[in-house]
Amino acid sequence: MSDRAENAYHHLVILGDPHLPGRNIEFKEQVLAKINSWDDVEMVVAVGDICAGFGTDTEYAVAGRFFGKLDKPFFPITGNHDFFYQSPSGSDGRLVQGTKESQQAKLGQFRRTFGLNNHFYSRHVGRYLLIFLSADHSDYLAGISDQQLDWLRLELSTHAKTPTLIFFHAPLKGTLRDYRPFINTPGFIAQPAKAIHGILKGNPQVFLWLSGHTHTSPLEESYAAPINLYAGQVTTIHNKDMNRGTIWSNSLYLYPDRVMIKTYNHEDNTWLPRLDRTVLTPEP
Repeated sequence: MSDRAENAYHHLVILGDPHLPGRNIEFKEQVLAKINSWDDVEMVVAVGDICAGFGTDTEYAVAGRFFGKLDKPFFPITGNHDFFYQSPSGSDGRLVQGTKESQQAKLGQFRRTFGLNNHFYSRHVGRYLLIFLSADHSDYLAGISDQQLDWLRLELSTHAKTPTLIFFHAPLKGTLRDYRPFINTPGFIAQPAKAIHGILKGNPQVFLWLSGHTHTSPLEESYAAPINLYAGQVTTIHNKDMNRGTIWSNSLYLYPDRVMIKTYNHEDNTWLPRLDRTVLTPEP
């Protein structure tokens, strides 16, 4: 965009669930190469499910090498496949909830792999506050622990006048139509839903929520639709997983008065103008 030289915007690229190594690793590497070629990108965010299955040491090693090829600053968060399940023994590949001890160990591996002091954190970009929340609740498939919720409340109260974007693995309830049986069910929305609702309604500066988890395709009619607006306040931006032949990414362009969202098809190497969206920045 021509006004980049005047620092008129900040460009963030959002990647849905990478599921590494998963399928079609060569396609995923091509996505990184494309993003590396975009010289205005300031940040790349992966919205959880970095790992394909269980958050094993092997999966994290692959993920570390994979994202080491990215030459942009990288900001990951966890999803359920990064910590929630116990690692399989032998040929047993079932998804079984792990112990609290195994979950904490895998969250530690996540932090070590990506050089993070904590698995939830925030950054200021321009006039915006970006909050990165990780799935870390021992019982919810995509839940936020009490400790993390307390941190979130404090972070928002400290920056009550700052327009805020939140990145989390799961979407907010009711921001997709029920196009599959699991959509909007307890395991596929951000939890605990009631507590999150109260936090958001008490903080009108939060206006964007960036998520993955549901693997919602840009071909789905509610991917970019009025239903994405939660409680009349927060627009959810859904991001498709990377474990398919066609991979899409969303780009956010943060201007002082608005955020533009553009979707890119990495198979066809084309932008999809029909999915362009603009969300106005709330004023204090």
